[in-house]
Amino acid sequence: MSFLELLAGFRTEAGNLFFQLITMCAQEMIVIAIICWLYWCSNKKLAYSLAFSYFTSGLLVQGLKIAFRIPRPWVINPEFKAVESAVPGATGYSFPSGHTQSITALFGTFAFYVKNKIAKILCFIVIFLVGFSRMYLGCHTPKDVIVAFVITILCTALCYHFIYKKDFLEGKEKNVLAVMMTICILLIIYACTLCKTETITQEYAADCIKAASAGAAFSIGFYIERTHLRFQSPSSSKDKILLFVSGLTLTLVIHIGLKKLLGISLISSFIRYFFTVLWITVFYPVIFTKFNFFQSTK
Repeated sequence: MSFLELLAGFRTEAGNLFFQLITMCAQEMIVIAIICWLYWCSNKKLAYSLAFSYFTSGLLVQGLKIAFRIPRPWVINPEFKAVESAVPGATGYSFPSGHTQSITALFGTFAFYVKNKIAKILCFIVIFLVGFSRMYLGCHTPKDVIVAFVITILCTALCYHFIYKKDFLEGKEKNVLAVMMTICILLIIYACTLCKTETITQEYAADCIKAASAGAAFSIGFYIERTHLRFQSPSSSKDKILLFVSGLTLTLVIHIGLKKLLGISLISSFIRYFFTVLWITVFYPVIFTKFNFFQSTK
């Protein structure tokens, strides 16, 4: 807490705005949009590496959140004040940092992928800035950020090595599905049990349910695409852009529409995230592949 109080003494209006913009780089929809571009249009193998890193580290981080149940800094010390505009986006428990996990999965994957040393350094600078922004804004302690970074960079390194470089999962899709589904189901049971016994509230269980439902849907989508669908992207840049824009627009409509329709209960959160990820990985590729909306393929 002493480090956060030190940073708070250096806050300015310009700094608050700058680091609020920086922290937005780790928003889930930005990561999902990049995964969609890679998956539908550009580099499916890299998309799998990024997605596995994002979802597996997300499951670990959300599991740790409800296991340790460490409150946010302003709850630990009521006299401490976070930047007001950052508080609404700081959902769930404090430890570990979800934003740090998200940005590390994204730019950590790119850091392993790019060959240029300057580009690698820039990737880690972005990770550092987002992690620092969470502390500057008063949403996380250094421990929250460091642990999230370590967990995620390890997941990212393993995913990139075994999925992108070695294609270790080829022929093991059923095993991957079984393992991922088991982890997701156990995490859902754990979160619901804690919620039912009033150890945690529905608000704190929600992020965990979202991560588990998204992970479960991704594992199903991975299995179906790798064993049955195996779609190809359009070859022309125009078709790629059309494919991406239309698909992302429909994804947002579905995700936001389901929230409006179903509400914010744990069950509705599960359905919303599960269906959204399954739409991205299976339903939309089936539509543009089977119905030949994009005739030219690579």
